[in-house]
Amino acid sequence: MADRHRSPHTDRADRADRADRSLGSRQLAAMLPDPAEARPAYRHLARAISALILDGRIALHVRLPAERELATALHTSRATVTAVYDLLRESGYAHSRQGSGTWTALPEGRAPSGIARLLGPQDTAIDLAGAAPGLPERTLLDALAQVTPRLAEHAHTPGYHPYGLPELRAAVAERFTQRGLATIPEQILVTAGAQHALTLVLGLLCRPGDRVLIENPSYPNALEAMRRARLRTLSVPVTDTGWDIEITESTFRQAVPQLAYLLPDFHNPTGCLMPDEERVRILRAAERSGAWLVVDETLADLALDVPAPPPFASRAAPGGAAQVITIGSMSKTHWAGLRMGWVRAPARLVTELAGQRVATDMGGSVLDQLLAVPLLDRAGELLPARLEQLRGQRAALAAALTEHLPQWTWQLPPGGLSLWVDLGAPLSSALAERALDYGVRIEGGAYFGTDPGLFEQRLRIPYTTSPKTLREAVHRMAAALAEGLSPSSATRRARWVA
Repeated sequence: MADRHRSPHTDRADRADRADRSLGSRQLAAMLPDPAEARPAYRHLARAISALILDGRIALHVRLPAERELATALHTSRATVTAVYDLLRESGYAHSRQGSGTWTALPEGRAPSGIARLLGPQDTAIDLAGAAPGLPERTLLDALAQVTPRLAEHAHTPGYHPYGLPELRAAVAERFTQRGLATIPEQILVTAGAQHALTLVLGLLCRPGDRVLIENPSYPNALEAMRRARLRTLSVPVTDTGWDIEITESTFRQAVPQLAYLLPDFHNPTGCLMPDEERVRILRAAERSGAWLVVDETLADLALDVPAPPPFASRAAPGGAAQVITIGSMSKTHWAGLRMGWVRAPARLVTELAGQRVATDMGGSVLDQLLAVPLLDRAGELLPARLEQLRGQRAALAAALTEHLPQWTWQLPPGGLSLWVDLGAPLSSALAERALDYGVRIEGGAYFGTDPGLFEQRLRIPYTTSPKTLREAVHRMAAALAEGLSPSSATRRARWVA
């Protein structure tokens, strides 16, 4: 079934065993400091390039510019660039292939072991591994009372709804329409959360070996879904200041991915919000390459300092949204325990996704879907209080970090659920291990990278719990750090991160 949805350029792209991804000399030079700023210049430049690789701004397995071209772009000698490349190879950040240039890499031993950490007792550890808020008890009880008569009515039916309950599909469609993207219920498929939605889309549109464009860092469970589907990821960097739009456009053009997965609204984990003009450029680039564009809007409503963005697909030119698939859920705005998500796509594709779903899941819980309808209807009433609570928790976390860990830095995000903190050294995995002994469960930054070993200097800290708990968690992490940590090569991963 997936073959009928192959992009127009996929057959051409498939003839190449892998995309010839290269970094232009002027592009790399723009990322690097002036060689005259420090001596010796070659060590200064080599450190800068290795830092860019570790921070995900330069992807792995990318061909670096030819020595002569980079020397010209940097206004330095070719001997200096030769020494830079030699040092990168010696330290493991690059390797050369006979006749095909120099390629980025990571030193051996930086990769996570992949062994899951045993979680501590739930009643003693502060859990900062997941970024998902709870639902007020009164809100849930009111919704249950409201839907109980409806549930009794459904008890006389088989209860299978592969597309989702009609009233919930209509409610989600109306939500899109109110946000600025006209939508009918036939364009909506209800799923068991956004992760379920993404897995269905990947299963329908991709096959093993397909190239998928993805941000770096990104949502870990999406990365895992792509690994399990045996897809080849093409990473594009997202930094504290946002997306590198030129690299993103270049990747669409050079690699011709089958599909791209983006989190443009308060990106997880950086918290960045993609500007409107960049959304338009990505829509054009995806359309030119024939790629499907999968936009995860799970966090779109969590706008703390700016207006909530309209749907990404609403920025498409007339007729240009046919290749755009939007996924979302109630996990971040309401409660992850509902396991309620959706796909918005062309009606034809929704029908095929429903067929894909039936192979493993005949339909979602009728009770959960009935509960979702009044909760969505009351979003205008419930969401402002949720946002105000998050603002207070974000402020408490920032204040605690400033007091106890002033050497750490971060950009305050305009929305979302977490801070993406720079520790100043590759310590996050070692800190996560030690913090568990102090009763704090948190994941190192490497868990969010498209390749093992990246973002060891980063830590995602959610502000989804109370100010008091956040202050205590920071105090405990500071105590763990005070013991003295060294960069850890034995990085491990937890089973999942929300």
